[in-house]
Amino acid sequence: MSKMNQKDLPLNWRIVRFGEVATFTKKPKDLRYSEYNEVPFVPMKLIPIATLFFTEFILKSTDELSSGTYFEPGDILLAKITPSFENGKQSIIEDLPTPFGVATTEVIPIREVEEVSDKFYLFYYLLLPDIRALLTSRMKGTTGRLRLGTEALANLEIPLPPLAEQRRIVAKLEVLFTQLDTAVDSLKEAQVQLERYRRSILKAAFEGKLTTEWREGYSGALEPMSVSEDSTPNSLSELPNGWMCTTLANCADILDNQRVPINAKERETRINGKLEPELYPYYGATGQVGWIDDYLFDEELVLLGEDGAPFLDVLKDTAYLVKGKSWVNNHAHVLRAERGVTSNQFLCHYLNTFDYHGYLTGTTRLKLNQSTMRKIPVPLPSLPEQKQIVFEIEAHLSVTGEIEATLDAELKRAERLRQSILKQAFSGKLVPQDPNDEPASVLLEKIRDEKGHQQPKRKKTIPKSQTTSSAEQMSLPLD
Repeated sequence: MSKMNQKDLPLNWRIVRFGEVATFTKKPKDLRYSEYNEVPFVPMKLIPIATLFFTEFILKSTDELSSGTYFEPGDILLAKITPSFENGKQSIIEDLPTPFGVATTEVIPIREVEEVSDKFYLFYYLLLPDIRALLTSRMKGTTGRLRLGTEALANLEIPLPPLAEQRRIVAKLEVLFTQLDTAVDSLKEAQVQLERYRRSILKAAFEGKLTTEWREGYSGALEPMSVSEDSTPNSLSELPNGWMCTTLANCADILDNQRVPINAKERETRINGKLEPELYPYYGATGQVGWIDDYLFDEELVLLGEDGAPFLDVLKDTAYLVKGKSWVNNHAHVLRAERGVTSNQFLCHYLNTFDYHGYLTGTTRLKLNQSTMRKIPVPLPSLPEQKQIVFEIEAHLSVTGEIEATLDAELKRAERLRQSILKQAFSGKLVPQDPNDEPASVLLEKIRDEKGHQQPKRKKTIPKSQTTSSAEQMSLPLD
């Protein structure tokens, strides 16, 4: 990373402080919220990530407003608290039923300086990854509650082109990003369709449809399973001939009593200074969540989410296989397929097709408790057919896996292209310069002239030796 250098920019550009070309909206002293029955309120959850415009707000009576940040239509609402800031939460809301709005206290409302800066130029500049990283390093507060101060933002360096060129840059960015967004939407839709196809394959597998021809041509004996059948009202129906329905408790050993949860801080202490070969994966509801210096299990197992898993999202998995040495916390059930009854692979695929409605407790965080999990109905064909079902599933899914990898790679390439476009925009390489544009130096003169006409406030003299570094400008990391 290197300091921004004037000689690296086009001739008519200048390096300025963000606070010189942007203002932070403040509530007028004479405004009284009580003059309004209701005002639009914007909580953090309604502010989208890296999106130019949004329209959602909540109407609140002024009696309900205990705190908030005043803003005006058209302001950039920039999240200032971690992790919302790092995640890129910022957007603009223009249409309000009142002349102003109130947002969460964790935002900074930003507006351009008229005839000096373009609001959308400022908006896109704040999306640069290097700028986000730089500002993140200047956040203050306690762990988990770090905040970006307006002073730190005001002291950020920004390259300033002529105003006409700022607008040309914004226009070009919008054209390119519209094209890029269209391509990204197509890729994401392809991912959704691919996952739906994957789910249809799994559904067909456990209805016996993938192995219809196999059963007709199979010459061996399909012996019945030696487990208890499930005849409860929730049991499966319309199974192929020779299949039976049992419960999860009848076809898997449940090893939940061997789980041990270890918090992140303790895990970090335990693995500190240890080499990678000395560490083992630490698993939770949906996959690996860290490392640990010991293991609880050393075998192939099926892990099924207990809480925190996407139980009701038909496009996401709730169970997964682990092999070898592992440690599991109490957010995942630990299952081992009963030998001679089924296999871990068969069980895992089935649990990812099961409809968990009616088997969960909780509202905000759904939970599959062990007693209910034990009653999950499981369709069981003969062992030879189970093996064939797993073969058919994996043959079909191997093709989808290759396509999915290609889609993922294309989405990552699109994001890299987006960042490359932004870097070109703010280094003067995205649009050609026009010698007839009013130079940025003239814009700076306008700023200085306006400040010169303002009555300066009397300040207490501070010895130079006592000046803090907080007033120092931030340097833009270019590399």
